[in-house]
Amino acid sequence: MKYDNLDAILNQQVRLAVVSILINVHKADFNFLKEQTQTTQGNLSHQLKKLKEAKYIKVEKTFENNYPKTFCNITVKGKEAFEVYVDQMKQYLNINE
Repeated sequence: MKYDNLDAILNQQVRLAVVSILINVHKADFNFLKEQTQTTQGNLSHQLKKLKEAKYIKVEKTFENNYPKTFCNITVKGKEAFEVYVDQMKQYLNINE
């Protein structure tokens, strides 16, 4: 398997972490994702934009107690892309289940 066949969107640390988190929790707010990925607000915003553009996540902006709140959840396309990515990584690493 060629390494360059891996999904370019998911083959980035923060984006992969975000999708991995959303696979498990289904919906998360921006601060939770920032805490879990241990990245900066600006970097996370940029990576979420990339995931949203690829239609891997949906971003919902709301207000809570007059403060803006951003929630993200994974889409079907994002879940499928993640599953393919994991399968490709297993092949690449020669991991058989």
